[in-house]
Amino acid sequence: MMRQAILRCAGIAALLCAMLLATTARAQEAATQQDLYLEAMKSIAEGRMQDADDTLSRMIDQEPQHAGAWLDLAIIQCELGHAQEAERLFHVIESRFAPPPGIMEVIASHRATGCKSHYVRNKVALLLGRGFDSNVNQGASSPYFSLGSGDSLHVLDLLPQYLPQHDQYTLLSASYIRDLDQRGTLLFTQFQARANDTLARYNTMSLLAGLDKPWRFGDWNVHTVGSAGVLTLGNEQYQRQLQLQAKATLPIALPEHFQINTLAGLSYTQYPTLQNFDSVTDELGAQLAYQDRKTAAQFNLGLLFDHGDAAYLGGTRRGWQSSALVNTRLGENLNAEFGWTLQNWDSQSSYSPGLIDQARKQDTQIYRAGLAIPLRANTSLQVEWRRVHNNENISLFEYRGQLLQLSLKWQNF
Repeated sequence: MMRQAILRCAGIAALLCAMLLATTARAQEAATQQDLYLEAMKSIAEGRMQDADDTLSRMIDQEPQHAGAWLDLAIIQCELGHAQEAERLFHVIESRFAPPPGIMEVIASHRATGCKSHYVRNKVALLLGRGFDSNVNQGASSPYFSLGSGDSLHVLDLLPQYLPQHDQYTLLSASYIRDLDQRGTLLFTQFQARANDTLARYNTMSLLAGLDKPWRFGDWNVHTVGSAGVLTLGNEQYQRQLQLQAKATLPIALPEHFQINTLAGLSYTQYPTLQNFDSVTDELGAQLAYQDRKTAAQFNLGLLFDHGDAAYLGGTRRGWQSSALVNTRLGENLNAEFGWTLQNWDSQSSYSPGLIDQARKQDTQIYRAGLAIPLRANTSLQVEWRRVHNNENISLFEYRGQLLQLSLKWQNF
């Protein structure tokens, strides 16, 4: 009797273990399916239609009864111009899942419009604004400046042109983005021109062009961006820059709506009209991103290394930066954006030996807030406020500034 009881208990235990393992396996499989579906939806949102197609195909192979994946895959095939494959998938959905009337209407709509080849999207945005800037020339906060040190220290009064000067301005900006393939590769250009009402020598124009390429390495999603830009000041070329940036999403499980990215950047900046200012800057950091239907937010933290040549003023600099950006919908017809940036630099040697003997230490904080009010389809009224606090141990470079701008923006997307 005792032996039978033991065998019976052992059998029950084995059955419970088998049930537990089966339940765990099903839970892991469900989690994997959910991860694949979310990955596909993200690819669609980023315009990587081919990646979404590949992911949904894998998902259907693993879970043939996922009706939503079948429908999304059929629609993607239709948008990619694969009419025969889309029709085959629509037929499978109709025969296997008996879809409700709402889904049948979606299928009928795609059949009626036809499955055309992938449409190369051209996104254009134009902005025209008027604003007020309290410190157009980044004039020094203090009217006094000291030169030398010890017995040779001299305190001087700054000339009026080196103190803050305010003005109103007109701003025109335009951007163009073109899809180059079905995996999300983008060509982009941005132009901006700002004309002050009276301080024309501080008018600026900038042009930036680049390529944004997403990659996939196993479970890693990577974005690389290469760009080249030029900036003019007072109708003279002031700055040229080449930049390479990369963002990689860590393949780790996080709470819903969260994502962690690693960031890396390399830039070369040249100043054609200034001596001993050219530099190479490295950046390495991390980003925590959050997004739901109403709010998108990013929080960045990174290290900075600025390498100049032997004559570079202040020598090599090291620093760090932190930033936060939140974009949220406050109401049906009101979007708000809030941003904060802190950048800190420490030079390794005196700025200009014999003239300015201090090693420059700088931290710059920028606060900004904006509102976007839709007026009609593709057109919005935007209000932006920005405040800059540039704190320095060398008073000549320390300044404050505030900007208020009202703009009308049009875009075709």
